[in-house]
Amino acid sequence: MNDQVWPVRLSPQAAKTFAALPAHAQQLVRDVLDIASRTPWGWPQWDATDPEGESVRCASVGQVSLVYLVNSVAGRLYVIDVVWLG
Repeated sequence: MNDQVWPVRLSPQAAKTFAALPAHAQQLVRDVLDIASRTPWGWPQWDATDPEGESVRCASVGQVSLVYLVNSVAGRLYVIDVVWLG
């Protein structure tokens, strides 16, 4: 089993959205990022019809969705957007 945990970076827009979330939603985002950082390709592809976009993923749990890019060269995840339906 691979024990690598990928570091996570937030885009400026994702960081702004995260900061505006209520505390319980921020915790949910942290939990989703924890799961995604352990299994980056475990979430579905954002656009399954785009063969070149296989590293862009969407992680959703409850009212939170995160769109992130798996940067395998740098060994990190880059969160493009945070969506909170609350």
